[in-house]
Amino acid sequence: MIIMTKKAIAVLSGGLDSCVATCVYAKDYEIHGITFNYGQKSFKQELKASKEICEKMGFTHEVIDLPWLNKISNSSLTSDNEIPTLTDEELDDLDKCEDTANSVWVPGRNIVFTSIATAYAESIGGDIIIVGWDKEEAATFPDNSKEFLESFNHMLNVGSPQNIEIKAPAIDLNKDEIVKLGDEINAPMELSYSCYSGDEKHCGVCESCMRRKRAFKLANVNDPSEYNE
Repeated sequence: MIIMTKKAIAVLSGGLDSCVATCVYAKDYEIHGITFNYGQKSFKQELKASKEICEKMGFTHEVIDLPWLNKISNSSLTSDNEIPTLTDEELDDLDKCEDTANSVWVPGRNIVFTSIATAYAESIGGDIIIVGWDKEEAATFPDNSKEFLESFNHMLNVGSPQNIEIKAPAIDLNKDEIVKLGDEINAPMELSYSCYSGDEKHCGVCESCMRRKRAFKLANVNDPSEYNE
């Protein structure tokens, strides 16, 4: 039996990116997954996916409730506002994707999540915080960018008494490259859930679903997901 001496906190939404990113470190770290409930429509499915990923990989798992974040957000992810849909051709239309990003934006979400993950990492003597930030989403979500990653790590270097580093193994990858990486390391991508809508099956038409579908197709990897459309 291998006893892990290094510890990690994984910000695990149950999505494709966080699933693969976390599994990159599965062999070298004792991983504690945390999933946030901020009133998002997809929480039930995100929780199911996160728990199943952790169970399969031998990670611990905990849910953190953030009801106040729901109250201050009018994101289409957390409100009655309709979630935007995109065509395959529109995925590379920056203006269209920026409109979608504005619709689903949750105030300060990754800043809040990563700050809380820092507190957890300090409390358990953690060495790293694992996040699923990636290049493709950074085009319209600044809190997925390499600049954001470097800035947060600089802040940790200044503000935390422990030597904690945020690790984002997908920071230079597009979605198809994430799928390829997941396939190489046998990440349980079949357990992941990416849809904004929260139905049992992926809706197949929101931006997150469309990027997921395209990623598996471009990577030439079998897509295990079930879609309504």
